[in-house]
Amino acid sequence: MAPLSKAGAALAALRDELSGEVFAPGDAGYDAARAERWPAVIARCADAADVVRAVRFARDLDLPVGVGGAIGYGGVLVDLRRMQGVSVDPEARTVRVEGGATTSRMDRACRAYGLATPRAPDPATGAAGFVLGGGTGWLDRVFGLAVDNLRDVELVTADGERIRAGPEAHPELFWALHGGGGNFGVATALTLDLHELPEFAAALPLYRPERGPEVVRAFREAIETGPDRLSGALLYLSGPPGFVPEELVGRPVCGALVTYAGGVGRLRKLAAPLPVADWLPHSDALGMFETSPGLRGLSSAECLTGLPDDLVDVYCSLGARMPVPTGSRHLLFPQGGAVAAGPHEYPVPFRDAPWVARPFARWADPADDERAVAWVREVRSGVAPWATGDVPLGLIGDEGAERVRAGLGVGNMLRLEKVKRAYDPDNVFRFNHNIRPL
Repeated sequence: MAPLSKAGAALAALRDELSGEVFAPGDAGYDAARAERWPAVIARCADAADVVRAVRFARDLDLPVGVGGAIGYGGVLVDLRRMQGVSVDPEARTVRVEGGATTSRMDRACRAYGLATPRAPDPATGAAGFVLGGGTGWLDRVFGLAVDNLRDVELVTADGERIRAGPEAHPELFWALHGGGGNFGVATALTLDLHELPEFAAALPLYRPERGPEVVRAFREAIETGPDRLSGALLYLSGPPGFVPEELVGRPVCGALVTYAGGVGRLRKLAAPLPVADWLPHSDALGMFETSPGLRGLSSAECLTGLPDDLVDVYCSLGARMPVPTGSRHLLFPQGGAVAAGPHEYPVPFRDAPWVARPFARWADPADDERAVAWVREVRSGVAPWATGDVPLGLIGDEGAERVRAGLGVGNMLRLEKVKRAYDPDNVFRFNHNIRPL
């Protein structure tokens, strides 16, 4: 930290200049704003000009910068929650999303025009981080990964400059932003392509855990024989009250989320291979992927070469051992379709994997830390014989430099490090899956 007199003067100037709010330790509102981290300063920005002021403040004091939850002790947290604007251009079929907007806010604005772009399964996910990290969800197989639909990015760089990166302007940076996340600046707005989607249907039949292998094989058949508009995920979860028999509440149950980019009638026909069960309709089905705030969590993922019967049995046995009753999910979702057919020149190497396993542990009691973490590691180890080695970085936490290289592609790292050197040579933005400047 800089000498107190300089830091104090700079902080006072930031409070005076920022249109939004500034919080420092000891301020009313600091604890509510900081989440689980302890930044030196929180700048809740009202617009892109505020972001510039916050970044320049950090640079004057030689402090690192993080966005959202990506911040370490002593840095400057750029909080974009006030920047939630979403504007749709139905004629151009594009949407401009500010850096603090969630994917659900974006989706609601687009649906009013019968249009859509890929969004995150959890509606509370920030759109900018989701897209720039790759972005996987229920529309990938028909419209590609979220980042495949990126038109341009409005960015505040480590020098506190506002730029717009696209195919023509800053093309190397634009390339790096396809998977490179927040390594190169603060994304204050993104423009994305939209697609016609007048209807979207989803349902989630739930089954007793012993039926898991039968359910997984049936879902696999539906995906492999159905159109790209069909997607979803297999999952184990704690039996939810009101949706399963009383004896299954809080126990592991198997589910098959079936989604279709179209009407519910067509969805039911395509899902015919699944065993008969009571179906949770659209809103309840997608609501299973909302994460409750305040829970402890650990997420990981492994891309898979396929889904042979041996792996089906392993997946189901790992689901039966999932820590319950918790908010954890044991996910297995398909790719293929527009994901595999998408642009391979970007640093998103996981697009060729036909299936992805994702253990996502969520729990409230610190006493469950050990068993929850052990289960996530057990899932990774269990599916390892079928793993491709690629990693969807948007689905994992801090798992070390080698996993970051796997998530961006070993062959892409030198080029990414050169882009980092050009736009952030001092590694100001490092609270993420970090790319170090060359």
